Amino acid sequence: MKLSMRRINFGKLIVFQLLLAAQICLTINAGAQQFNFEGDRTRDVIRFTMVKNLVIIPVYLNDQGPFNFILDTGVGPMIITDPGLIDSLGIKVSRSIKISGLGRGAEIDAFVSNDLSAKVGRSGIVNIPAAILKKDIFGLSNYLGMKIYGLLGYYFFKSFIVQLRYSGKRLLFGYPAAFGKIKGERVPIEILGYKPYVNVELESPGHQTLTLKMLVDNGASHAISLERLNEKPFPVPVSSISANLGVGMSGPIDGSIGRVSSLKVGTVLLKNVLASYPVYDDVAAKVILKDRNGNLGADVLSRFNITFDYEDHSMYLKKNGQFNRPFEHDMSGIELYLQDDGKKRHYFVSRIEPGSPAEKAGILIDDELVSINFLPALSYKLDEINNILKSSDGKQIILTIARNNELIIKLFKLKQRI
Repeated sequence: MKLSMRRINFGKLIVFQLLLAAQICLTINAGAQQFNFEGDRTRDVIRFTMVKNLVIIPVYLNDQGPFNFILDTGVGPMIITDPGLIDSLGIKVSRSIKISGLGRGAEIDAFVSNDLSAKVGRSGIVNIPAAILKKDIFGLSNYLGMKIYGLLGYYFFKSFIVQLRYSGKRLLFGYPAAFGKIKGERVPIEILGYKPYVNVELESPGHQTLTLKMLVDNGASHAISLERLNEKPFPVPVSSISANLGVGMSGPIDGSIGRVSSLKVGTVLLKNVLASYPVYDDVAAKVILKDRNGNLGADVLSRFNITFDYEDHSMYLKKNGQFNRPFEHDMSGIELYLQDDGKKRHYFVSRIEPGSPAEKAGILIDDELVSINFLPALSYKLDEINNILKSSDGKQIILTIARNNELIIKLFKLKQRI
């Protein structure tokens, strides 16, 4: 039986969900826990999977696994999104808490645990602070097209120098003495509330150059999110489109998507950058750090091979082969999710953006995607489909969809709407 996703927008979920998880105020004993290597080892390297610019690594919990986790600078305590791990791993929870996060909606329930050990590569940590959601409200597995169990952040990044080689999909990490001179431009960061912040320069329509304080959040798939300016909502440019920006801890987040003329990080200049503008009451009014203007996401960070050195309050940026790729928003208006019941996989439409080519073509929520340009949809990964749907302005797309036990062919052209 198909699970209806009408109420949950997976298409841009990552835009905010990890940022929101970082808002959790847990009274967990942070202590001095950190990852360490056994014996004389001082560094390690593992491969990672990248989906929607997000870094997904294998993590072992209580000597079982591996489990796919998103490695995310925007997270403090470990976040486990799959409550089924409590029973399968025999996790002891100390208490239940209420979490009030960003978005429209009520608080959600979670457990607190200090009973977990975790291993990444040949490094490990015992008693890592963790929050375990009682219900998987994010549906990351559906959104990314692969099983995701949670998010790992601060306790890994604070333990090592961590290098994300996006170009080769390799994660290097180790003690400072194990690294020689780090390649790239050094950019100062500030660690506040377990998370890194950086100052950037931005030129936005109608404004002179602004210096903004941004959360460095490689677990947010967008380029930048602009939340507040001078304690007021960040002005949305005239040339923008309304959009559902994702789902936060407390529900959906509405807003707009536009562009900024330029963004400078250190001395590196990026032009014509996509920007998200969340509704002020859903996000900025709930953010604890009031002098923060927004966050810097993975659509920018993945254009570099980037090294984090929390102890030295530094990150190093070295341009990679993806630096010059254009910043593009979806050009179809279709948001999809994967449903896998263990026997068969399906792609379903979760949302259609108003005024988009898909809406004009008559594609509806809950339609099942059968083929793309006459090739089976299931021959593609979800990320590959999303790339096709933002590939080129004016490109013709032929979709075969299933609706009420009937196959329907829909034809439309991609349109750059922002």
